[in-house]
Amino acid sequence: MKKIHGMTRIFLACASVLMMQLLMAQDTAKLQSCESVIKEYPVLWQQQAAEYRALCYQAFNIALLRISQIPKEKFKKERLAIITDLDETILDNSYSEAQLIKEGKQHSAQSWKGWTDKSAATAVPGAVEFLQMARKKGIAIFYISNRDTASVPSTLINLKKLKLPDAAETHMLFLSNTSSKEARRQLVMKKYNVVMLLGDNLNDFMRVFEQKPITERFGETNKVKNEWGKKFIVLPNATYGEWENAIYDYGRNLTADQRAEMRREKLKGYAELNK
Repeated sequence: MKKIHGMTRIFLACASVLMMQLLMAQDTAKLQSCESVIKEYPVLWQQQAAEYRALCYQAFNIALLRISQIPKEKFKKERLAIITDLDETILDNSYSEAQLIKEGKQHSAQSWKGWTDKSAATAVPGAVEFLQMARKKGIAIFYISNRDTASVPSTLINLKKLKLPDAAETHMLFLSNTSSKEARRQLVMKKYNVVMLLGDNLNDFMRVFEQKPITERFGETNKVKNEWGKKFIVLPNATYGEWENAIYDYGRNLTADQRAEMRREKLKGYAELNK
């Protein structure tokens, strides 16, 4: 009889552990599902909000105004160039993110490659017209992207489909050994006077923004406040970017519940305005 009671206790203990594991797994699944839901609104905004489209047109209208103000003599004396990011600056990849949400999947290197291999990204509103006009004026276009160098062929097909100017491998500086774009920007700047940079991530403009906490990113942004809308043109991207990494303090391998906790900690309500 004692042996039976002992076996019962062992069974109950094991059942309890299994139940806890099941509940934890369910909680994790719920949190991961919650993260997918969090992405739904910014993706919907990018695809369905006329406000997003208006902001893109506004950015490129300002950019066109700035290059139209460049003196004609400058074109004769110097080689001028524009450096632009690709993803969410020139190419709209919201379809990839939307598909992941629909399938209940998380972003991965494999899913991203599957998307870029399709060469199916559409243009951000106003991007093609602006770059074509800039090239017509005599300004060379360089695409500096953190797409992997293995993605150059498929991306080149995509650029040509959209009739983007300077769609050539010599004008595509992709990621090879470091995510920082500074060295690649300097390669262009050695041969050209870069009159404008375009991006959706502050890392697309200057090294000082890279892997900095939120307060420092604010500070560095303030230091060059006169350049926004002049030499630096920013496109809207509420889905992902360095701003998101900063929210998580650049932590890697965080659990879903850790990420949720950090998001809540970063929220600032009106009760905290005077603290």
